[in-house]
Amino acid sequence: MSNFPETTTPSAPLKRRVGLWLLLLYGLGNILGAGIYVLVGKVAGVAGGATAWAFVLASAGVAFTVFSYAELAARYPVSAGVAVYLYQAFNRPWLSLFVGLLVMVSGITSAATISHGFVGYVQVFWDLPTVPLICGLIVVLGGIAIWGISESVKVVALLTVAEAGGLVLIVMFGGHYAITVEPLIQALPTSPGLSGVVVGAFLAFYAFIGFEDMVNIAEEVKRPERNLPLAALLALLIATVLYALVSVVATSVISPAELAASDAPLALIYERSTGASPLPIVAISLFAVVNGALIQIIMGARMLYGMARQGWLPSVLGQVWQPTATPVIATVLVVVLTLVFALAMPLERLAELTSLLVLLIFVMVNGALLRIKRRQPLVEGVRCYPLWVPAVGLAISVGFIAARWLLV
Repeated sequence: MSNFPETTTPSAPLKRRVGLWLLLLYGLGNILGAGIYVLVGKVAGVAGGATAWAFVLASAGVAFTVFSYAELAARYPVSAGVAVYLYQAFNRPWLSLFVGLLVMVSGITSAATISHGFVGYVQVFWDLPTVPLICGLIVVLGGIAIWGISESVKVVALLTVAEAGGLVLIVMFGGHYAITVEPLIQALPTSPGLSGVVVGAFLAFYAFIGFEDMVNIAEEVKRPERNLPLAALLALLIATVLYALVSVVATSVISPAELAASDAPLALIYERSTGASPLPIVAISLFAVVNGALIQIIMGARMLYGMARQGWLPSVLGQVWQPTATPVIATVLVVVLTLVFALAMPLERLAELTSLLVLLIFVMVNGALLRIKRRQPLVEGVRCYPLWVPAVGLAISVGFIAARWLLV
């Protein structure tokens, strides 16, 4: 069993070609993904008119952890991410294996969540059975992952513009229903109750997952000590504003109960606010959904592959198929597990499970930074934040987990 920072084979260093704006679009694309396209209705079902505040609360809970990731990425600008942070903090390979498996499972449950969103938007136009659609999507995406897909950051940036454009369309065409801040002010009282807002924030938390993936390209970022923190915070801010605006429009155009019952909420909002066919939003939504699910399948397979290369998992998972240079067996396992989760659990439960897993990862990341900072508070050339930043991030992550179960 090898120490984590070592690699099994030598490799050439990656080129630092990603500047601030490309990194921002990459991170924003990961955050936007399919979360808001799928979950705004489910969040409205529990948070009611306070849906926008649920998204704002989720964003506030994420912000401190963004700072923690930013400092860790600057301290250890390597592509292995969270597992390296845990190893550097605790020097326990088993702990790095554990958190690596958590990251892998969170990717699987996220892909399963997104697959349900895909079905919901397809069924807007075609009354097709759910199970074959889910199976077909996941198997096809698994085939693409095995085939050897490698999107450049510039392509991801273009996809981000398309995904953000769909949200802007919703705000533009539905904005006349909520042209003042009055809906936000009216939502401040406990209309669904504080518990509804907190549970809604727990669900909405899923829509902010993705910023942590930015650290995985740290070795390719120019001036990572500056650009990673700045890009992560800007991406979180832009996503929060978009989510809040879309939520205000959504609950102004359609009742929370009707939103919660819809499997394609943004298509419903677009159709109701414009009177036109929801085809543009459906097309953008499907694109966002497919892209998000594919990224998660690839990430999960690469996590299994990487841990197998370190000797922590059976070596068969580290085998690469030479014609495509992809980890076929690891990818097949991820596809099978994604199918199991997608067919066994409904959308809300999958989103909750994904949020729980990611919160556990955030707890460990913040804890790792706390331990590292006690040993080495400052590093030359790295923006180091006060010790209370990871402490608050840790407390908020634990609080989100506890509140979810206490307030149901």
